[in-house]
Amino acid sequence: MEKDLQDLFDSHGGILKTGELLQNGYYHRKLQKLIKNGEIEQVRRGYYQRIDDNSYSEVAVIARLFPDAVLCLESALDYYGYTERTPSAWNLAVPDSSSRRRFHILWPVVKPHFISESRFSVGIMDAQIEGVKMRIYDRERTICDCLTHRNKMDAEVFNSAIREYLKDPQRSESRLGKYAAMLRVQGKVREVLGIWL
Repeated sequence: MEKDLQDLFDSHGGILKTGELLQNGYYHRKLQKLIKNGEIEQVRRGYYQRIDDNSYSEVAVIARLFPDAVLCLESALDYYGYTERTPSAWNLAVPDSSSRRRFHILWPVVKPHFISESRFSVGIMDAQIEGVKMRIYDRERTICDCLTHRNKMDAEVFNSAIREYLKDPQRSESRLGKYAAMLRVQGKVREVLGIWL
């Protein structure tokens, strides 16, 4: 791969939009040649990544394709070490006004959760995953979400999440109480965690 193209990809976090390639002189015929030669691949309509030994991870692709998304549920549990089960998809919280079509991609596998604007911003923080800055829900928001979706979650994953949260020295009971009120899960928090908190 040409050095300037590699630098171009590097300067954009490993993913380039069609428009960014066009601005740098990579027109349709040149793009098709790069794809045919196995130098770049389309990861979603209008988005490309380069193919080499250092191709970017799923994390970089997620961060670039869905900058407005927040890691949630099983993906957040995995980050905090609250589950031993690797999620089968990236669980992404997005505002409920988001277009559904943008999540129709073959790779990486994503599972969007459309959240009302009033609840969406509760508990968002930044995390570094594989050197990539990602937005993620904090521990307490993640536990509140697990309580909200308890009936849709695998029982073993749910129980592990609660157990590991209770053992976590970084947990915040006051923040959990505050979020529980905002997200209307106080009853579930008392029912499931009450005897330990």
